[in-house]
Formats: sequence, structure tokens, C-alpha cells
Amino acid sequence: MHAGSRLLDRLDGRYRPLVTDVSLALGYVGAGLLLGQEQPPAGWRPVDMPGAVLTALVGLVMVARRLAPVAVFATSSALWILFIACGYWPVVNSMPALLGLYTVAATRRRPTALVCAAVVGGVWVYAGIGNIEHSSMPTVLAQAVLFPAAVFVVGRGSGALAERNRQFAELTLRLRRQQEEKALQALTEERVRIARELHDVVAHHMSVISLQAGMASYVFPTDPAASRRALDTIADTSREALEEMRRMLVLLRVDQEGQQDGAGYTPAPGLDLLEPLLERVRGAGVEVTLDVASSPPRLPQGMALCVYRVVQEALTNVLKHAGPTTAAVSIRTARRTLVVSVTNEAGDDFRPNKEMAPGHGLIGMRERAKIYGGSVTAGPRALGGFEVRLTLPAPTTDDRPSGLPAPGTGDVPIR
Repeated sequence: MHAGSRLLDRLDGRYRPLVTDVSLALGYVGAGLLLGQEQPPAGWRPVDMPGAVLTALVGLVMVARRLAPVAVFATSSALWILFIACGYWPVVNSMPALLGLYTVAATRRRPTALVCAAVVGGVWVYAGIGNIEHSSMPTVLAQAVLFPAAVFVVGRGSGALAERNRQFAELTLRLRRQQEEKALQALTEERVRIARELHDVVAHHMSVISLQAGMASYVFPTDPAASRRALDTIADTSREALEEMRRMLVLLRVDQEGQQDGAGYTPAPGLDLLEPLLERVRGAGVEVTLDVASSPPRLPQGMALCVYRVVQEALTNVLKHAGPTTAAVSIRTARRTLVVSVTNEAGDDFRPNKEMAPGHGLIGMRERAKIYGGSVTAGPRALGGFEVRLTLPAPTTDDRPSGLPAPGTGDVPIR
């Protein structure tokens, strides 16, 4: 139904000017023939059959005025001159010539329009001279100047207005295309963001599950209790991973009305979930401590998610590349800057070349930080091990972020 309506609108827009011009031409023919039936002023002959034919031709020529304005004006003016030369009253066919002048003034350059206006004025003077005994030349000259001048001014103004409307229409179309491109770009960026979220979630949780599954298999014959604890950790970790993935995938599900499919989803992870994250890593064999050295400001949700994901990715790399070791997470502020560092000691399986490789995880961390005007650096430490450092401009508020432990003087072990 909508497609049919658009087709009708398109056809209507295409043929509307032609319908208008045909109506005007027929109207001028009818008005000319009716005016020709009246008794003309002294000195002019009544309109007979040849005069009616000329009147019809002058009016019908106007059908093509939009296609060839100058040619139509020239044809109508020539027929008008012939009509006057035959002794008929000039007023009968004066309106088509003025309409032709209006069209030329609205669609062609100024010099061409001025020439056409001069032609109309000249024809008017010619008609006055042809009936000089019954005409007042001052009146004829005034009409020869005022009528073409008025039509010329109106036509030029109409043409300028039409040009502005055309430019506005092009600008509107260009803006609409830019908005569509920006919407598509925003959609692409959102999908890339969700892909990074999925990368962080899957990489971290699968690393924990892999280590716990290996440990459960190894200690099952000798320590069933430890094996059961590892299986419980696997169950909790996989459940949390599924919940996070479900939360992000809900963002991609929309119904036919463009609304989200689902009643809602859980909030994005923030600083309040750091402790469960570190506890999970600690259960996978890496002893982790959290050090809050000063009173950090309360972070916006997006910035808190950035901190959480960077810490998650850094600890995931520790699990994958450093093996059983110790790690420390430090959060502190200095000169309106929030600094988050994740360091680890060199474990038995430490492979610095692999750990320093700029994979998708490090690229994602840097791009997350760049959104909030921050930066991420990663590399080996001088004393051994590896460090990932996130630097963000701290918000102006002095409130501490929710979920963080109170600042202390030393490391706070995750329990």
C-alpha cells in the first residue's frame, strides 16, 4: 500500500506541471474566444473564424512553455503580431505573450528575459501605431513599459524563489543521507562495541573454566572435595558468562516496531563487581590483591565499565600467559587523574614475547580508554613480570565509586 502511494505521488509530481500548463492553455483559448466575441474598440475588426484559429494557436502553444520557454515565447509573439497585423484587437491575445515572458524571466538569464520584455513592449507599441487614430500614444507607451516590466520583475522573483527551493531540497536530501550514514555508522560502532564486550566476557570466563576443569581432572583421584569446588567454580563462572552474554545480545534483538525484545537486562558490570571478578581469578590459581591508595571519585557508568573491562582483560592475560602466580590491582588518583594498574609476577609459564604481543585485547583496552580521553600502556616490568596501566581523567566530584572498599594503607586481600 505504501509503495503504491509513493508511485502515485511520483507520477503526480511528474505530470502535475503538464496538467497545469494544459489547463492554462485551454483557459486562455476559452477566455480569448469569449473576449473576441465582444464588440472591439473603434479601429479594430471583430474576431472571425481566422481570428479564432489564431487565438486558439496562440493559447495552445503555451502547453510547451516549460520545455522550451524562449521558443514558445517567440512563437506566441509571432502569432500575436500576425493577429494584430490582421486588424484584430491586440488585447485578445496579450495574456499568452505575457505568460511566455513570465516563464522566460523565471527560467532563463537576465539578458534573455530583458530581450523578451523589449519584444512585448515593441509589439504593444506596434499595435498602438497601427491604430494611431483611435489610440493615445502616451497611454500606449506607459502600457508598453509597465506591463512587461511588472511581469519581468515577478518572473525574476519567482525564478529566484524556485532556485532557493531547489537548493533547500538538495540540502535536505544531503542532510537526510548524512543522517542515514551517521545512523549506519553508529549501528556499526555499537556492534563493534558489543563484539568487544563479548570478547572480554568469553576470553575471561573461558580461561577460568579451562584452568578449573584441568585442576578438577588432576585432583579428582586424590582430593574429591577440591575437585567439587573447582566444578562449582566452573558452574558459577559459566552462569555469569551466560548472563552477561544474554544482557548484551538483548541489545541486538528488536521487534518489528523497533523496540527491544525483552523486559530489560541487568546493568553493565562496574567497580562493584571487581571483588567477584578477582575472587574468581584467585580461585583459578592466581593470588590477587586490591590496593585503593586514595579516595577516588565516583565514576560514570561508562567509565566504570571501562575500568572493569581493562582489569578483566589484564587478569585474563595473566591466567593465559603467566600461569600460577601473584597479581595486584591498584586504583589511585593523582592530579585529577585516575590510575589503574594490574601487575603480576613472572610465573613458571611466563612467556614475555607472547604476552607483549599487541592482540585484540590490548587494542580493545586502548580504544576503550581513548573514548574517555585516557590511555593504556602494557609491557614488562623492570623487576620482572608484566604491567598494564590505565590512565583516565578523573571526574570533578569527590565521591568514591560505589562497590570499592574504603581506602587503606596497604593491600586489601580479596576474600
